Amino acid sequence: MTGTMTGNMTGYDLLVVGGGPAGVAGALTAARAGLRVALLDAGPRLGGQYFRHLPGATDGKLHHGLDRFLRQSDALHASADVLLGHRVWTITRDPAGFTVQALAGEREEEPVALRGAAVLIATGAHDRPLPFPGWDLPGVLTPGGAQALLKGHGVAAGRRVVVAGTGPFLLPVAAGLARAGVKVAAVLEASGGLGLARHPVLAAAKAGEAAGYAATLVRHRVPYRTRSAVVRAHGDDEVTHVTVARLDRDWRVRSTETVECDTVAVGYGFLPQIELATQLGCASANDADGSPILTVDQEQRTSVPGVYAAGEPAGVGGAALAEIEGRIAGHAVAGLAVPEHLLLRRTRLRSFARALQEAYPVRPGWQDWLAADTLVCRCEEVPLSAVREAQELGATDARSIKLLARPGMGWCQGRMCGYAVSCLAGEAPQAPRRPVAQPITLGSLERISDDQPR
Repeated sequence: MTGTMTGNMTGYDLLVVGGGPAGVAGALTAARAGLRVALLDAGPRLGGQYFRHLPGATDGKLHHGLDRFLRQSDALHASADVLLGHRVWTITRDPAGFTVQALAGEREEEPVALRGAAVLIATGAHDRPLPFPGWDLPGVLTPGGAQALLKGHGVAAGRRVVVAGTGPFLLPVAAGLARAGVKVAAVLEASGGLGLARHPVLAAAKAGEAAGYAATLVRHRVPYRTRSAVVRAHGDDEVTHVTVARLDRDWRVRSTETVECDTVAVGYGFLPQIELATQLGCASANDADGSPILTVDQEQRTSVPGVYAAGEPAGVGGAALAEIEGRIAGHAVAGLAVPEHLLLRRTRLRSFARALQEAYPVRPGWQDWLAADTLVCRCEEVPLSAVREAQELGATDARSIKLLARPGMGWCQGRMCGYAVSCLAGEAPQAPRRPVAQPITLGSLERISDDQPR
């Protein structure tokens, strides 16, 4: 039942925001229980980042598990209203329920408002970059960006690519690029090589998957180096080469060398997208890696009655955990008892997610990579010197630095620089407090009719 609905739509039992593993699992579980469900997603197809795929894809060549997800997607299309190409920019609450405001379409966006008794936030996460000299050059992107181009469009990000950062996500990105015929010059892991060695039982569950990626890298002769990072990108109009540093335990530079490439995919984990939930007043906390996440109970309820969260907004843990949490939330919204096996599996997967965060932390030495003229905020072109000047003027936290120097006031609203600014300010990242979660034009705001539900 895919389509676009505008105007005064009422009567949904559940509105789901996000069409990845968590959102689809939650929506499908609730719909199968007899609830009237609508799911909204900004993408042209269900899948989110993890199951992003080309039109007409029917197998998991670019990622295992896609076949099963596509079957779930087909079942959801048959049992709920699936609204693709809908960017949700705000959610409001009143005594009768919730109103989800979205924009449908591309150039001439059409305002859409839906009413529901409950909301499931399943908005996923985005890459967490760290600034370094030259990261504003064309050719520098995140691993998630490189993977999105490949999975969603069949486009390789470059011809000779360096994949760098920290965390196991670097492996599938590099392996996918290599299989697509890209020359992956190196995979650079800033952390040490032990990974999950301190958690052998948890690591065993992922050993086969990791071995598959490792075999691909070996087959394509891709170097994998630990305690190494890209600390500078070089080039006039685009990236031509990078400075690669050998790091100590705290990520301070010990030695450097140059590697030629035309593309750099750099990321240091993920940050959950929780703006819509914090709009509603949902409580948050800091995860093991310091990133803000939503506080949820055993049935994925947030602190606001009627609002549920599943997947990365409740803590970054991967697609398997996201699906389990979505199913748990779907049962809870429908008033059904949550099967014990789902609760047990969630516990195991959350333990694994926490172990990963502990195994791949962001160390403070990255701040030494920066020069005075290094852009910390690319949108507003704010260099490190402006951040330090704001601190000299009395700014003691990220918010006051933002007010004095403007980092985070641009198009991305701090999604790319917010974590870095918090670190430079010496504080844990704060939960976002934005009345508008997605960019919206004044023209679109003007077209929101007075008779839409409030």
